[in-house]
Amino acid sequence: MTVKEVQEEIIRLKKEKDVCILAHAYQDQSIFEVADYIGDSFGLSVQGRDADNSSIIMCGVRFMAETCKVLSPEKKVYLPNPVAGCPMAEQMSVEDVRKLKEENPGSAVVCYINTTSELKTECDLCVTSSSARRLMKGIKEDTIIFIPDPNLGAYVEKDLPDKKFIYFDGGCPYHQRATYEDVCNAKKAHPDALFLVHPECHPEVTKEADFVGATTAIMDYARESDNKEFIIGTENSIVEHLQYDCPDKMFYPLSVNLSCDNMRVTSLFDIYNTLRGVGGEEIILDKEIIDGASKCINRMIEG
Repeated sequence: MTVKEVQEEIIRLKKEKDVCILAHAYQDQSIFEVADYIGDSFGLSVQGRDADNSSIIMCGVRFMAETCKVLSPEKKVYLPNPVAGCPMAEQMSVEDVRKLKEENPGSAVVCYINTTSELKTECDLCVTSSSARRLMKGIKEDTIIFIPDPNLGAYVEKDLPDKKFIYFDGGCPYHQRATYEDVCNAKKAHPDALFLVHPECHPEVTKEADFVGATTAIMDYARESDNKEFIIGTENSIVEHLQYDCPDKMFYPLSVNLSCDNMRVTSLFDIYNTLRGVGGEEIILDKEIIDGASKCINRMIEG
């Protein structure tokens, strides 16, 4: 089968089986072309919740599919490639969170959306990279335990000097590969380019940026800017997607190392086989997990 033939079959089957296909922004361009919605992890979960379809295929990683299930417990949710995990979401255990809470009584526990549903059951508030600063300003507690990404936490902390932040020693292993040296080299090679970066990168990288934001915010900024050249400091698939969106502009990767193996493992055939009923994994969560995780997610939605 050709790429086009597989795409045509996916489109036919998703209509026949009443399936909504969600694709995270780090997915391949060929997957974008069969998706009903494209975006970041939380935005996609809301799109899946609001869609009329009875089933969802989340083309991303496991915590994203779990978030879909938490927001849409009545729907069938599938992860097309079961090995697509997120090292940052999975680097903490429930026991790690409970230990931090015991060591810091009276603290608010805030989790990045990039956490497992089980971890979310131990948290007071869930945030995304785009909503973290706004939502955390409203926390009444003086101390915030922020998990699991200290880089995103440090980016928010500088705007909340009245709060004490406590971190877990974690973070995104892919965004953490970006270095100050990478920034210097990229700016030297492309002196007219604006530098757009994700807050999961180290502080010495983000402080050099012309714009810091979530993946979709980076893409919107590049599309709307009058500038013609950009250095992209997030997952390298965004360089390709922006080039398709803006063929009159030039986009450069900050580093060849910013490619997420977990995101890239999902293929068109994984989606095709899931729709055929011979592949993928249905996400099943206990009611206690769904109820517990939904509390901190709903607080984010309401905020």
